[in-house]
Amino acid sequence: MIREPTALFAYLAALLGAIFWLSNRPRLRPLFRITPPVIYAYFLPTLSTSLGITPMASPVYDWMIRYLLPFCLILLMVTVDLPAITRLGGLALVMMLAGTLGIVVGGPLTLLVLGRWLPADTWMGMAALSGSWIGGAPNMVAIKESVGTPDSVMGPIIVVDTAVGYGWMGVLLFLSAWQARFDRFARADVRALEAVNRRLAVNDEARRPAEVRDLAQVLAVGFGGALLCVAVGDRLPPLGDPTIISHTTWAVLLVTTVGLALSFTPLSRLEEVGASRLGYLALYLLLTAIGAQADLLKVLEAPLYLGVGALWIAVHAALLFGTALLIRAPLFFVATGSMANIGGVVSAPVVASVYHRALAPVGLLMGVSGYILGIYGGLLCAWLLSLVAGA
Repeated sequence: MIREPTALFAYLAALLGAIFWLSNRPRLRPLFRITPPVIYAYFLPTLSTSLGITPMASPVYDWMIRYLLPFCLILLMVTVDLPAITRLGGLALVMMLAGTLGIVVGGPLTLLVLGRWLPADTWMGMAALSGSWIGGAPNMVAIKESVGTPDSVMGPIIVVDTAVGYGWMGVLLFLSAWQARFDRFARADVRALEAVNRRLAVNDEARRPAEVRDLAQVLAVGFGGALLCVAVGDRLPPLGDPTIISHTTWAVLLVTTVGLALSFTPLSRLEEVGASRLGYLALYLLLTAIGAQADLLKVLEAPLYLGVGALWIAVHAALLFGTALLIRAPLFFVATGSMANIGGVVSAPVVASVYHRALAPVGLLMGVSGYILGIYGGLLCAWLLSLVAGA
């Protein structure tokens, strides 16, 4: 078993590097289009722990969760293009919010229906899952730390997140063949897609090779901002009983708010040298630490967790399709709005490009907006779940 901290961190980094190297192999690209690298970043470290290669607990994991989370969040927030997101159009924003609302209310409704057959601390795992399903993995980790979700609960939650979440992604990809029929049935105005595509003609012309001074600035903003927000968060009082706004929550809220504020300053130009890509790298490293602490065998002890995920997604989907019929939104916005919540920036561009190849940037920007909504929506969902659970 690898226990020495540097060796353990090196093993996780090497495992992540191997995942992305394999994802770029021509013969494996179709597989990784269906199952993005984020799945393997979760499961391969879990498999390593199950095989006795890595421990279930280590100071390395604690450090990565405490500091890599705010580090990646602040880099993602600093590089957000909020004006571009506001130009997505009314239909896109409404469908994005409808998907978020479906997750926020779907979780408590699901717990109300199935809670009597589940362990008492299930609501904490569902709270963490709500973060993942409103924007992506950074929000899952943030909400997990906020409500104090036990690591023992995260095993089945990770299974639900990947199995149900990416199963739903497969359904959305399948429905792309039916978008013309749905749009005719809903009497959707497809001209909105063309308008959004013109407004979001994004390219990488501004991107340039990073120099040493650029990378130094990125690290300074990322780790400096993370350390400052963690230090301030440790000094702010927890709120709620059970605790919903913990020291970690304060730190995450500070990172999100400060990062968004900095996105309107010249620091946003750090994206020209790939600041957000470094943020994503920190995110995937963080996921390896989370995966290494999970026990997949836990799902066998509570197979109803998969039913929880399926019912939750069903509520989310019903609200999305109902909203689409009400406002006459094309199926493209249903699929992209859903995946921007459930999969975030990892999967939303993939789904968007399947429906309309030129509109992948719409999925990307909607996924980025999910990061913003995820912290606040996830905390609201966690509070509602705690009320249903009577915690």
